[in-house]
Formats: sequence, structure tokens, C-alpha cells
Amino acid sequence: MNDFAVNSKKNEQKKSLYDFTIDDLPLAKNAPKFRRKQLANWLYEKAAQDFNAMTNLGADWRQELSENYIINPFKKIESFPSADDSVRYLFTLEDGLQTEAVYMPYKSRKTVCLSSMVGCPAGCAFCATGALGFGRNLSQAEIVGQIMAIAFAEKIQPKEIRNVVLMGMGEALLNYDNAVSAIRLMINPDALDMSARRITLSTVGLPKQIKKLAKEGLPLVLAISLHAPDDLTRKEIIPTANAHPVSEIIESLYDWQRLINRRMTIEYVMLAGINDAEWQAEALAMVLSKLKTVHVNLIPFNSWGKSSFKSSDKHAIRKFKKVLEQNRMEVSVRFSRGQDAGAACGQLALTQS
Repeated sequence: MNDFAVNSKKNEQKKSLYDFTIDDLPLAKNAPKFRRKQLANWLYEKAAQDFNAMTNLGADWRQELSENYIINPFKKIESFPSADDSVRYLFTLEDGLQTEAVYMPYKSRKTVCLSSMVGCPAGCAFCATGALGFGRNLSQAEIVGQIMAIAFAEKIQPKEIRNVVLMGMGEALLNYDNAVSAIRLMINPDALDMSARRITLSTVGLPKQIKKLAKEGLPLVLAISLHAPDDLTRKEIIPTANAHPVSEIIESLYDWQRLINRRMTIEYVMLAGINDAEWQAEALAMVLSKLKTVHVNLIPFNSWGKSSFKSSDKHAIRKFKKVLEQNRMEVSVRFSRGQDAGAACGQLALTQS
């Protein structure tokens, strides 16, 4: 635990400043609007955690802010490092519920995998988070606050984190308003000033929400957790497949690419004896053939708890990959980081060790 993560009980009803857009940050009475940018600079550039540190703001304004608002939205933060230098962060929220994020430093970049919910309603059978069920949506502050808390804990500047993936707990498109507003704050030049092109939003495939997101005009990377090319197999492992057949998902992706014109990623967890047959690779290539610029990520299954699934072996993954490549698909095998810390893809389950 670190000092960033401790909020006193008297702060429980106060709103975090991370919940505001830059234009809506609270101002002192009769203060000029440019003061908002000064406050934003303290929040996102200097990562201040104490209103008293904001020395170029008037003393009365600082007092007013401290009496009515908080900065950090978490009660407690715990970190669980992995041997590969990634770190799983467990956040306890003001209401006692918990969520998680993962910090992944690379030589050329620093990436954070964020959560958008407590648990997840999608219920994917191979995912530890899905087994937890759904707790609630995270607020804008609780989403953006994960970045700020990790930067503080890792002793880096928030703007050193240039890559964000909304692939942690939850289905971001079912927390649509908060997820999109959090992204807009991340890319705001007066906040974290990230490039939307370096933000990836992962979804299990919700056609109406994908079409809605396309109209936002955000040039994000869209990652679709498809995991099967046919409805029969998909229904075995993803409950939402009963409501959203593959054909409808693909149709919504046409809209996405027509309006956003960006490469998208297809996430495909390799499950032995379930979705790793060569005919399924052929079927996947056929399903994706009408889309422009698609990259397929084959993800070996990461075991967890009482899961009965097993990962496809290297031979099966290699054959699957070869079939896709023969069909002129861009494909790679993505080995997840942080497995020993419960931080790998599909492992987030609020564990305490």
C-alpha cells in the first residue's frame, strides 16, 4: 500500500476531481477560466495528491477544494509484481468493492491495462473475471485514476504512460458513457495528452454499441474478443453470443471501419479441443475476409483456479496460425505477461497474492 491510496472516512462522499472534464473543473468564485488549466496542470502534469501543494492557486480556493473534493478515488491500493516486471494493482473503492489494473513496462513504452467495471457481466467461460459476476460500473474518476495511481506508485510521470488498453475487468461498451468520457480525458491536451491511436478498447462484440462508438470519431484501436468463427462454438464459451451472432458483429465492424478507417484486432483465446481445429481457422479467415486491415491475436489460454479449460499446444497454435497466414491474414501469437502474479489475460480475479 502507498500514501496515494489512503482516503479518510470523511472523504467518502466527496467527488474526485478526476470525474470532471477540464472545462468543468470547479473554480473559485469570480476566478478567470484559465485557472482551470492551472488546476489541470497540477492534477495531470504534476500528479499532485495534496491541494496544499498547488502553490500558484489561491489559498482560499485550495481550502475550498480540499473541503469539497478529493483527488484520489481509492481507499487502498495493493501491488503484486511479476518476475517479468509487470505489476498487478488491486484497488479498493470507496464502497469497499474492488477492481484491478496491470502495469506493463517495455523497453520502448509503458502500457497500462485498465478495468472499466467491478467484475464483468459478459460471463466468458474461460475468463476468471467472468466467474466473479458483475459488481458495478466504474466512474470516470475510477478509470482514469488507475493510470494516476500506477504512475504515482511506479514513481513515473503520468505522461510517461503512452499506451492504454481497456482490457481489464469488465465490458467497456456496457459502461459506455464513463468509458468514453475517460478516454476523452486521456486524450485531452490539458490532461494526459495521449494519442487516441494508442488506446485500445476491447469488447466481446456488442453491435449496437460498436456502431455508436464509431460515430464518436475516436481513432481508437478496437479489439474484438471473438474466440470462435461460428455461433455454435461461441455460444459454448460466451453467453452473450446467444444475443449477438457472429454475422451481426462483423456487420457492425464494417460500420466501424467505414467511419474510423483503422486497423482492428481480433482476440482469439486458444482452447484445446474447442476452437483450435484447422476448419475453424479456415472459417475464421472466411468470416474476416470482407473486413479491411485486421490483425488476429492468438492468445494461449492462461489457466486459473478451477477452470477446466486447457490451452492449445504449440503444435495446434502453429497450425492454426499457418492456415490464417495462407489465407493472407495478419496474425501473431500473444503470450500474456504477469502470469505468476495473476495478471495475465483472463486471470484477473481480485486475488490477494
